[in-house]
Amino acid sequence: MTSSVSYKDLLAQRTQLEQKIAEARASEIADALSKIQTLVSEYGLSPDDVFPAKKQKTTSRSVVEPKYRDPVTGQTWTGRGKPPLWIKDKDRAQFEIK
Repeated sequence: MTSSVSYKDLLAQRTQLEQKIAEARASEIADALSKIQTLVSEYGLSPDDVFPAKKQKTTSRSVVEPKYRDPVTGQTWTGRGKPPLWIKDKDRAQFEIK
């Protein structure tokens, strides 16, 4: 069964519907803003009350004290992660920071 409505008719209907949607949205936004303004005024709210600042995520990366020092260059290493070349495959006791 074929529809009797043409493509052009449907496009025209869509254009009209989009206009109605935009008008309804604008009207509802105006009503919402009016209600918000009334409540803000009635309760003496500030922008910070209505839109509290978001708390920034703080990354609590702890600073790890170095455990090893290269006596030649003075470079240090915490003992975490991949060992630097100056300590790799060597007895770490000789590089310990005391």
